[in-house]
Amino acid sequence: MHVVIIASANHPLREPFAGGLESLTWQLARGLSQRGVEVTLFAGPDSDPMLEARELRITPLELSDTARADVNMPPERWLAEHHAYLQVMLELQHRDDVDVIHNNSLHYLPIALGATASAPMLTTLHTPPTPWLEPAIRLMDQSRARFVAVSQHTAAQWRHVAEADVILNGVDVQRWVPGPGGEDLVWFGRVVPEKAPHEAMQIAAASGRRIVLAGPAPDRSYFEGAVRPLLGPGAEYAGHLGVADLVRLVGSSAATLVTPAWDEPYGLVAAESLACGTPVLAYRRGGLPEFVTPGSGVLVEGGDVLAAAQQVEQATSLDRATCREHAVSHCSAERMIDAYLDAYAAGITIPERAA
Repeated sequence: MHVVIIASANHPLREPFAGGLESLTWQLARGLSQRGVEVTLFAGPDSDPMLEARELRITPLELSDTARADVNMPPERWLAEHHAYLQVMLELQHRDDVDVIHNNSLHYLPIALGATASAPMLTTLHTPPTPWLEPAIRLMDQSRARFVAVSQHTAAQWRHVAEADVILNGVDVQRWVPGPGGEDLVWFGRVVPEKAPHEAMQIAAASGRRIVLAGPAPDRSYFEGAVRPLLGPGAEYAGHLGVADLVRLVGSSAATLVTPAWDEPYGLVAAESLACGTPVLAYRRGGLPEFVTPGSGVLVEGGDVLAAAQQVEQATSLDRATCREHAVSHCSAERMIDAYLDAYAAGITIPERAA
């Protein structure tokens, strides 16, 4: 089987990962290759050269001075992303060696031009409906397309335009390994308003526990205005860490706080935490209740800092071995890759090719 994976063009697939989407796509490409699948990966520049899949770099955007002078010139980053996906889809029009295209991006162009490729397309829905992607799916020919959502919650959000199977995201339980635990709480992910790390810091302070934060901070105004003022003896920012350092940090923590200010489609950090044996205290939002279950975590209503603080001791008392076992059974990358291989096979007929 030959699978083309279309990744996000905004960030490279390399550690330290920009976010869960990049981590997940890296894991998928690597895992499929290890299963003997031929993988062609379209990804952002400077992606991990050690990926077993072949990476195809996208030609940089070139514009004449006349084009740049157009009064309707959109932001160059937006235009570069648009043309990156256009180049990918134009190439796929002429490829007769591809069995399935796995669209793992968040862009509308692969959807809009999917019918021009000879191979069928499977699209993973990682987000709620967006004003660009929703019309593209509504208008496309879905007879040669399949959709997968990362949670039942996300599948329900898209049901008005497409029916999607559900494949929960997975983590590499051979890399995210159990740790000894500790006294401090931890929060990790992108330090942005929709992830609300400042609320995790408030929860920790109200519970009397110290907390360590880790992750990229792309929104500097949010970091300076909402996060930095809460740093001090009881709250530390460890920076943007690679997987090995994150595993050590999470594995040596008492519990992970997951505090989204929106309905997380899945919540990969919770699965990563459980793989380390570290219990989860999370807001009951989005896809999190589908895999953060009693015995592995505690859920409270979104935004209720006081209720969360009152549940910290309950969360930290959960059995770490049970958390790890739950992650291996329900959140592993092996389970996810099995499910995607089944989805590929169900939607395609692999032709016999000449040697």
